[in-house]
Amino acid sequence: MMQPSGVMHSNARPNVNEAQSSQGGATNWAKPAIIGLFGLPGSGKILWLDTLETALGNDNFAVYHDSDIIAAATPGGLQAFQNLGEKAKSHCRQLAIARIKQECCNTGKSAIVAGHSMVWPQQNQVSQSGYAPGDLAMYTHILYLDVHDAMVAEHQSHDTNQNRPNPPISNLTSWQAFEICELRDLCRHHDILFTLVSPQLESVSKLGCIIRDFRTHSEAYNKNLAVQRMDEILTDPDRLETVIVLDADKILAQEDSGVLFWEQLWEQVHATRAQGDGSNPLKALFDSPLGYSYTAFRQATLLYEEILGDVEFEACCQTVSLLIHMHGDIRHLLQSVGRTKHVQAVVVTCGIRSVWEKVLEREGLSEKIKVIGGGRLRDGLVVTPSVKAEVVRNLSTVQGLYVFAFGDSPFDLEMLKAANEAIVVTGEDITRSWSMENALAEDIGKNGFQPRQVALSQHATPLLNSTQLPSVRLTDPRFIDRVLAIYKRPYVLHATDRPSAKLLMTPMRNASVSGPALREAHRRVGYYLAVEFCTEIIGFEGYPIPHVQGFQTDGHRLLNEKETLIVPLMRGGEAMAFGVNDAFPLCTFHHAKIPNDIQPENLENMATIILVDSVVNAGNLLLAFVQHIRSLHATIRIVVVAGVIHSPAISTSKVAWTLGRFTGLYFVALRFSANQVTATGITDTADRLFNTVDMD
Repeated sequence: MMQPSGVMHSNARPNVNEAQSSQGGATNWAKPAIIGLFGLPGSGKILWLDTLETALGNDNFAVYHDSDIIAAATPGGLQAFQNLGEKAKSHCRQLAIARIKQECCNTGKSAIVAGHSMVWPQQNQVSQSGYAPGDLAMYTHILYLDVHDAMVAEHQSHDTNQNRPNPPISNLTSWQAFEICELRDLCRHHDILFTLVSPQLESVSKLGCIIRDFRTHSEAYNKNLAVQRMDEILTDPDRLETVIVLDADKILAQEDSGVLFWEQLWEQVHATRAQGDGSNPLKALFDSPLGYSYTAFRQATLLYEEILGDVEFEACCQTVSLLIHMHGDIRHLLQSVGRTKHVQAVVVTCGIRSVWEKVLEREGLSEKIKVIGGGRLRDGLVVTPSVKAEVVRNLSTVQGLYVFAFGDSPFDLEMLKAANEAIVVTGEDITRSWSMENALAEDIGKNGFQPRQVALSQHATPLLNSTQLPSVRLTDPRFIDRVLAIYKRPYVLHATDRPSAKLLMTPMRNASVSGPALREAHRRVGYYLAVEFCTEIIGFEGYPIPHVQGFQTDGHRLLNEKETLIVPLMRGGEAMAFGVNDAFPLCTFHHAKIPNDIQPENLENMATIILVDSVVNAGNLLLAFVQHIRSLHATIRIVVVAGVIHSPAISTSKVAWTLGRFTGLYFVALRFSANQVTATGITDTADRLFNTVDMD
């Protein structure tokens, strides 16, 4: 009789702030873990159930033998069940599993249930599936005992307690291969985790750890653990200001670690019974109904566990790492980051953690650049697209850090949108994600999403166009300066509490004032802000003027007034901009509705640009203008003049964080406001200025 080996050890899963109790882990009784233990008759399921029951204890687990649960669910017991037709048997099995699920919901325990999936094939008969559509509905995980067919035959020949035929080994081989293939496919259609375990190779300890992992792990637990891992990596949070989050595959290098891993594996070993054609099983997995879900990435981890032991897995990772060549521009960026204390780069990868740690170690970057990723159950987590987005969102909104995110596919979009600055990596045409272009075109401009792109290969074709998706070079000193910049609170001058401001703002806030009268009020405000505050920021210069008494005297004007460009953000900023121009008549005046309306020739020989808008609300449009201007001119002074600025836009919001990283940027406002509104019709300033409140 086959004997399980080893001694059960306690599972050393990290305590993620006791996440299990509140995040759907061990005490997620609404959907308890129902773990099926499958295998051919004679594979040792009963022995393993008894061994696991002793090793795991009954505090958190309940073990059920298939014959017992079916007998309890069938009037007349097991003998009556054996006389039923297949449809009736399926109904009884479903009743039995439903009873188990209800018991687990009541007790908070996880169930381990024995069963097999196929009707025993008689001689010259074709194997038939033993599963009706509802049979799998109750399972959350299935472990299949992958016992060698000769061992199964031996166990069957010595088993006198079962009344069943003993087919030849060739039949057992075909039966087992069909059963594994069928179960693997069915599980992917029913959102069930499936894995093979080899009792002759695995100890009770290893199988116990897998089962404990099944009980503990959930999608919420997984996200919580990823955030905790990031917190552990940020070693000096008090000094830290900026975090760069990068995926690894096709970002750090052109290669895909998963593809290379399976290519190397098939070169080293022949195809297994479960995946026998030498193809990449990850592609089949992610092309299945599981898609790129949490369950799919957990299943990918089980595939790695299934195919190789820990030592062999690490050896394969080492081989794969030597085939990966990091992009020179990425290396330069990470080296620059590594020399700082206030910037941290972290690789958050859906790929294999061990491979990318070895790549970074080879490049001399592993001391500073850490990796969050999976590949083995001992990693504790899997990185999914939603995990990457959650990690970035936590860094930005909870910890208040400035985040650059690098991604290359539609699955990175949520992460990119959660970052302060999003960089889309454009790879070579043969390996790039072509669906990314359509996804970007749909999302760019929504909620302030303004990514940029970087081509890490000279052969890469840019995505979209330079207006929708501006290009940046990672080695550009201006970009490096942006990444390494130290945050400073924006320089702001405003007149919120001044008596003069209260008079000037009255007609602007008066709902009965519109059209020419309101435009004149805005013009007066523009003039006031120009002479009161812009001169303080920009400075003034003297020049000779004729005195009324007939001699020359000193007059004053804005410093470099002829080299100053006034840009109203249309339509709302035009009237106020005219007032600024009244104060500074030598300035050039240029209308702009979108950032790209400002071209390099507009900034040529200019020392200052004054952006004028009536209201700065969330600040997304303003940020887009500032980013565009800085991409054209690194040092030109930028002064923003507005009637009203919503205070979080330049103090606490994500936009404020971004604006605070620009040097030479100043703000002038008549007043600050805590009242942010989405203006339409009668509340929209531009509509009031031009009497269009009744137009769509």
